[in-house]
Amino acid sequence: MTTSSTPTVAVVGAHGHGRSHVVIATDAHREGRITLAAVVDPVPVPSGLLPDATAYHSELASLLEAAVPDVVIISTPIHTHADLALAAVRAGADVLLEKPPTATLTEFDELCAESERAGALVQVGFQSLGSHALAYIRDRVREGAVGEITRYGASAGWVRPESYWRRAAWAGRRRVGDRVVADGVLTNPLAHATATALALADRMRADDVVGMTLDLHRANDIEADDTSVARLGLRDAPSLTTAVTLCAASREEPWVEVVGTKGRIVFYYGIDVVQEHSRTGEPPVTTRHDRTPLLEDLIIARRDARPLCSPLVDSGGFMRLLQGVMDAPDPAAIDPSRVRWVTDAAGRHPIVDGVEHALHEAVRTERTFREAGVEWAQA
Repeated sequence: MTTSSTPTVAVVGAHGHGRSHVVIATDAHREGRITLAAVVDPVPVPSGLLPDATAYHSELASLLEAAVPDVVIISTPIHTHADLALAAVRAGADVLLEKPPTATLTEFDELCAESERAGALVQVGFQSLGSHALAYIRDRVREGAVGEITRYGASAGWVRPESYWRRAAWAGRRRVGDRVVADGVLTNPLAHATATALALADRMRADDVVGMTLDLHRANDIEADDTSVARLGLRDAPSLTTAVTLCAASREEPWVEVVGTKGRIVFYYGIDVVQEHSRTGEPPVTTRHDRTPLLEDLIIARRDARPLCSPLVDSGGFMRLLQGVMDAPDPAAIDPSRVRWVTDAAGRHPIVDGVEHALHEAVRTERTFREAGVEWAQA
């Protein structure tokens, strides 16, 4: 690992979500903060989108054989994360690794051990963990703003069209052949919900999760879950309930909360907005916060030898959830009579009857859909 002021960076996975990393890295290159040394993808990037000196490779092995960059950004299918990240850290690079970091807890443990042995920094792509709101909320909690904490919660209702599940051969799959994929709502598109709530609770490591209750469902014709509840028991802390769906009528801004005897603090982690609600009935106090992008944070951590915003080891609690989801029975299909299909600006997509209310009640009462008697969850 080097600590040059302008580190060399390679992006592995230049299309799909990976394109956003290419754009960020290209901007940083043009601003002189990094050198975008290479992009890696089986499909070439159109000419003119990259700096002139940026090399192209069809696979990571040929890049590492040619020249090992200081930082490798990995944004590829979930089931390829472990092998690519292991190759990068063994070659001597630091890594920015998209979430989920690996497809299994075993792969996660191996990557943690290998990165520690190599002295490599591995930053996991939970962008919300770069928000300065987290430190603000922890300070407010320590100051007694919510009183004694009684529970943690996380929720999001998103809309995803049928085409979302056709974006790749692994989309919506639990496994492809003998490889675990884990592309369900809890573990990929809305993974930030649980990861951010665990950060809010300061219970992010694998041994911080001491119990788990799952309620997994799907309205789409996929293998994975698209509408689910996870209740996590946390070490020496109140429990965390996450309730999420990709089958809402319209998009709701994702949020996490800490609830106590004097009030609650809600963090809309996608827009870095915090609302503090007191029990007195007064209007909530709203504050807006800055965010440090994860690539920038990794560059600073390399230069100043300081902790990362989202270090690999702090994804351990989330990975316990992912492994629990994959060890659980396949998600239950929601009765089609309880699903309404519509076509609008988002495309053709399903809406589960009353799902928004069911999500909010699950978080508020700390009960799964089945426990709460939600009709479409009883099959």
